[in-house]
Amino acid sequence: MKTAYNGKIARINLTTGEIKTEALDLDLAKKYIGGRGLASKIIYDEGIATVDPLSAQNKLVYATGAMTGTNSPTAGRYMVVTKSPLNNMIASSNSGGKWGAILKYAGWDALIVEGKSNKPVYINIEDEKIEILNAEPYVGMLSEELDDLLKEKHLKSSVLNIGPAGENQSLISAIINDKHRAAGRSGVGAVMGSKNLKAITVSSLKNVIEPFDTPKLKEVNLECLKKIRANGVTSAGLPTYGTAVLVNIINNTGSFPTKNWQGSYFDKADDISGETLKEKYLEKQYFCHRCPIGCGRVVKINEKETGGPEYEPLWAYGSNCGISDLDAINKANQLCNEYGLDAISTPCTIAAAMELYQKGYIKEEECEGIPLAWGSSEAVIEWTRRMGEGKLPLAKLMADGSYRLCEHYGHPEISMTVKKLEMPAYDARGIQGIGIGYATSNRGGCHVRAYTISPEILGLPVALDRTETEGKAQWTKVYQDLTAVIDSMGLCLFSSFALGAPDYASLLNAGIGTEYTPEELLVVGERIYNIERLFNKAAGMKSEDDRLPKRLIEEPITDGPSKGMVSKLSITLPEYYEARGWENAFPTEETLVRLGLA
Repeated sequence: MKTAYNGKIARINLTTGEIKTEALDLDLAKKYIGGRGLASKIIYDEGIATVDPLSAQNKLVYATGAMTGTNSPTAGRYMVVTKSPLNNMIASSNSGGKWGAILKYAGWDALIVEGKSNKPVYINIEDEKIEILNAEPYVGMLSEELDDLLKEKHLKSSVLNIGPAGENQSLISAIINDKHRAAGRSGVGAVMGSKNLKAITVSSLKNVIEPFDTPKLKEVNLECLKKIRANGVTSAGLPTYGTAVLVNIINNTGSFPTKNWQGSYFDKADDISGETLKEKYLEKQYFCHRCPIGCGRVVKINEKETGGPEYEPLWAYGSNCGISDLDAINKANQLCNEYGLDAISTPCTIAAAMELYQKGYIKEEECEGIPLAWGSSEAVIEWTRRMGEGKLPLAKLMADGSYRLCEHYGHPEISMTVKKLEMPAYDARGIQGIGIGYATSNRGGCHVRAYTISPEILGLPVALDRTETEGKAQWTKVYQDLTAVIDSMGLCLFSSFALGAPDYASLLNAGIGTEYTPEELLVVGERIYNIERLFNKAAGMKSEDDRLPKRLIEEPITDGPSKGMVSKLSITLPEYYEARGWENAFPTEETLVRLGLA
């Protein structure tokens, strides 16, 4: 039977050097789709929830989506799923570029990497051939340089790697592929570093996936493409200004966190906006595999083209650190790519350090010549570099994220995190729905698990009042379930500005031969979300971990259009649990039976 699946998984043991090919259970795959869903099922079933995340017993699953590598719009993404060293819960990090698609073309639906090498190694994949090679010459190398060297050695390959931060096992280190695409969150780079795995190169002489129904998929692809090209966000906003199109939009609602969330309106927001980035720095768009949108930015720094900042680092290095210097933000963002650091958690940790310094908890002498002062361009650049190098005492502490930093100084309340993961650039006091998503995200403070910004700010698919709580719990659940589907298909979340569950069901049915209705597909997403929650429960998560920082609950916004607002999570969280069929943050037996998880 034709299907967009390859039907093969590679299991690579770095301790023994053994490489095995395993058949993909197609029935199981269809039940979890692929990508995020399938990988979560694998690590749950293999008992990873109870191991030390930086031990040889942890496993990394690099999973392509069911539709990755097809001709469907945005079908180029892959997931990295493991146990997070940042919070001991599930780590599930998504990336674009072309690495995932080439892995699929090479014949693999997923890689399961286990064990630990006794020396630095990298994995080279050339279609069916997989080998473990010596990486000792590349130790300490920055990501872009390593990408270039490995491409010279392995022609026509796509390179995934960690920088020095991952080697140092920084708990906020990222995995970088194709130079400036990142599986950025949850410390996945540290897990690679703990295994002495520096990189994975992949190349293929094939570039064809044979879907279940090629004529039907072609028809559905064209319909989806029309919708993407007709949508204002995906046809104009994102292509023209990138994700940074949101800077002025969010700031004008008074929900743009400033100085570590002490404020929520930045009077110099336009200086760091997508419009200004385009006018002064943009060299060209960057398109991931099979992407008609092209939201990526390429800028020039010191006469060298490199990946430009997304909305999140523009905010996190910008207003959150009190900075309007776009040149400094570009340079700091480049350092995140080079050292392999999460470009949200890193600047947010610097912002937390700036508040600790502001209040006298971090002393001048600890700063070793570069004070952590609000608005200091030198500080954001050099402290990013220091965190990447991981040598100075304070920098090493910061490289493990803001929660551990603030806890060290006796003030964990200054860390703007959920489940120890730094929250992104939307103040949950001014946008009520997004706060439910932060609090209940299985991987911690995250916006791309339930992007209610779409209806609450952009009015897509319908306009919701951002200040109200009514109905937001149900909306959050639906977005979480739909996002789990999109991540598991290997598509980009941004496609959901234009597409809905009926479109994704049609794509998947034509691709792998299922007969899902839109409603049934959302149940699959619900199953995925619940198995992630079961992983977290087994890992030791407590019901009180579904929370927001005290600042968002107890301290009203002090300035701007949302002045006086606080998050009303105490109202919405019980409603969310009821909508999910959960009690005290976990699925009931009835829910597990309904989803086939009991």
